[in-house]
Amino acid sequence: MPSRSSKPILSKGVQSTMAAVYLICGKLCCGKSTYAKTLLAAHKAVVLSADEIMLAVFGLYAGEKHDEYAANVRAYLFGKSLELIRADVSVVLDWGFWTKAGRDEAKAFYRSRGIECQLHYLDIGDEVWRARISQRNRSVMAGETTAYIVDSALAAKFAARFEPPSKEEVDVWVDV
Repeated sequence: MPSRSSKPILSKGVQSTMAAVYLICGKLCCGKSTYAKTLLAAHKAVVLSADEIMLAVFGLYAGEKHDEYAANVRAYLFGKSLELIRADVSVVLDWGFWTKAGRDEAKAFYRSRGIECQLHYLDIGDEVWRARISQRNRSVMAGETTAYIVDSALAAKFAARFEPPSKEEVDVWVDV
């Protein structure tokens, strides 16, 4: 059974002496990027964010090719993460892992290479989620942060795509 914690821990009580990968899973606006920063404080790690690259290259609108570009960015980051692991730097992948297939693919990618891989899931209630979406949108509109605006159509699209992980998939469960 996964740990239910607000603080990151190593999975199953095992102390790792080599770099590891932390997959951050959760809905849009649930606090993944903020949580990723807590992992940086606890581990010698670098955050690799697909959204950060997408926003830097395409701005807020990549158009109808957004999903294709995002998949290419994630593929690039998988490769970059291996370079960091070889340099003994842990990696935090901050891009949601919204589907079981995506989580399984990432775990298999790392575990087939003998790299410790943990799934951290941020479980957020609907009321808090809606409030976080509203707060993010206000911050983006005010120019306080660079992020995607999440209107009701986008929120519904991603809510429909999101497949919550099972307890068996999760190494660290965080109640938001």
